[in-house]
Amino acid sequence: MKIATFNVNSVNARVDGLLPWLDRLRPDILLLQEIKTEFNSFPFFEFQTAGYEAKILGQKSYNARYLEAVVNVNGENFRTASIYLPNGNPPYNDPDDTSKFTYKLRWMEALYNRTAELLHSAEPVVLGGDFNVILTDHDVYNPELFRKNALFRPEVIQRLKAIEYQGWTDAFRALYPLPLNGYTYWDYAGGAFQNDMGLRIDYLWLSPKAADRLQSCEVDKTPRAGSKPSDHTALIAELR
Repeated sequence: MKIATFNVNSVNARVDGLLPWLDRLRPDILLLQEIKTEFNSFPFFEFQTAGYEAKILGQKSYNARYLEAVVNVNGENFRTASIYLPNGNPPYNDPDDTSKFTYKLRWMEALYNRTAELLHSAEPVVLGGDFNVILTDHDVYNPELFRKNALFRPEVIQRLKAIEYQGWTDAFRALYPLPLNGYTYWDYAGGAFQNDMGLRIDYLWLSPKAADRLQSCEVDKTPRAGSKPSDHTALIAELR
């Protein structure tokens, strides 16, 4: 079973590049974040033509999202969740506003409670998405530049590590330990992608039943190198 997670940063803006990539990769399950569209504007027909059934939670504004589903792949059920965790940084016009960071911490506490429940699931579980958390100095091109950023604050690292310590496996790190960076995000400005000035903030977390099946996990930079790219790229894992 092949599962991919990809913060697409507007599905309608990326669909022309996304469909050929899907045709080449053929994941059984694709988790998309930041689709930036409501239900009626989602390109259902294009995905159906490519052989995919889409389930979405679409809203007008920028919101944190959690979408969970049980998907049958080759006669076996897998429980998956597509996650877009809050960024948590203050608005540009009010750097002293801490409300978004407080919300991020509360959101992560709710996620902790749900992931604890999911460990008792009868199916293998995969949590994938943009977690907006940099776990270590090796997961960002310039750690000192991000020390005060909401993606790298000790409080959010602690909360994601607490989820990991419940018994979840970071699929990429299980196969590629430090210091390999595994970046999945590069800013559009300053030649960040060309100079590999990236962040590792997209993850595939596996329950024990899923981790036992892990065969591969790769960052695919192809979408980020294409025309009209998202600022993220795809992370893909294969399970037996």
